[in-house]
Amino acid sequence: MLEISCRGLLFDLDGVLVDSTPAVARVWTKWALAHGFDPEETVRKAHGRPSLATIKELLPNATDHTAENEVVLQGEIEDTEGIVPLPGVCEFLNSVPKDRWALVTSCAKPLAHVRLKAAGIPVPQKMITSDDVRRGKPDPEPYVNGAALLGFPPTECIVFEDAPAGIRAGKSAGARVLALPTTEQENELKAAGADWILHGYSHLSLASLNGSASLKLRLNR
Repeated sequence: MLEISCRGLLFDLDGVLVDSTPAVARVWTKWALAHGFDPEETVRKAHGRPSLATIKELLPNATDHTAENEVVLQGEIEDTEGIVPLPGVCEFLNSVPKDRWALVTSCAKPLAHVRLKAAGIPVPQKMITSDDVRRGKPDPEPYVNGAALLGFPPTECIVFEDAPAGIRAGKSAGARVLALPTTEQENELKAAGADWILHGYSHLSLASLNGSASLKLRLNR
């Protein structure tokens, strides 16, 4: 049993709060095949990053990256089949004061709302999406901004991630990272800098809330 003290919690969305893997794979596979790319590799590249960054990397000479991104975004907004909350997510979030956690996702804002609704997770009070930053993960900007929304320095926050790009973003911001092996192998998460591995929310609880000072998480490893 490990107790972790912090002041704020910063959650990625896909693979951390919701399981959207089938929908993501379907949309990116369709896009990859249309452009002659390997679907599996394209899905891997796209995970945990803003979709526009992936498109710019794969189609550096395209005349309109924004139009390509709109194709992917619209596909993801329309495909919500099979999107569910990760087991125990809703119960854990309900135990945390609403002003102590924020969503920090590489999704565009409309897509984040769609996936939260599909999974039955209330839209959080505080949210950072790809629409709110100039540089997406693995740049630290999203998590720096997320911590600022909570009113705490990143060093006093715990980041919940499942992708190496997001882990690197959290660590570069100065936060500690709990990584879930929902989409990547544990060795990849550790190599990216994860401080701890979380094997599902049944292994995590809010042990105490010390007034206005600190949250205490209890991690059963």
